[in-house]
Amino acid sequence: MHMKYRTVFDIIGPVMIGPSSSHTAGAARIGRAARTMFGKMPQHVSIILYGSFAKTYRGHGTDIALVGGLLDFDTFDTRMAESLDIASEEGMAVEFIESDELTDHPNTARLILQDGDHRLEVVGISIGGGKMEITELNGFQLSLSGNAPVLLVYHHDRHGAVAAVATILARHEINIGYMQVSRKEKGSQALMSIETDQVVDELLQEEIRKQHGMLSVTVLS
Repeated sequence: MHMKYRTVFDIIGPVMIGPSSSHTAGAARIGRAARTMFGKMPQHVSIILYGSFAKTYRGHGTDIALVGGLLDFDTFDTRMAESLDIASEEGMAVEFIESDELTDHPNTARLILQDGDHRLEVVGISIGGGKMEITELNGFQLSLSGNAPVLLVYHHDRHGAVAAVATILARHEINIGYMQVSRKEKGSQALMSIETDQVVDELLQEEIRKQHGMLSVTVLS
């Protein structure tokens, strides 16, 4: 037990700012997951904070952690403390909006990333101990912990799309541990969320992108 706690503080303690790992390390991981799914540094980010995040984000360093994650910094990156200045220098405009809307979890953030026509909306919750969960992506409900590698395929809802992805994975001997397909309405866009036992590398992601009807393909690990 002692080792477990020492390890947690090795990761988030000395560098991360603030008294609570849920307000710092978890927040940083939400930001970094959003950045990974967006695929590059966004030009503009709106961050809507709910619950205790909205009340304490400045004092607890949640703003610094979220922006550090958006800059693709790991939780122990020494640049994390300067993330707000670095974002400004690199041309990433960030606005924070406090909401009093009730949410299911007290530490909830909605991140809207934009760059030209490219837009991504992600909802993340910080569940304590530096862990986080992504609960919504572009309006699709999901549950991603980021603990296992997850292949996210955003695609047109059409016949054969799921089979095409599954066939490519099978051909490369990638085993599917868990798969969820959600759509807003028949024939519009859909999202495949696929937990895999092996890593889906960039070449394999590119092969999936080339399939008809694919909108975006990314791996969250």
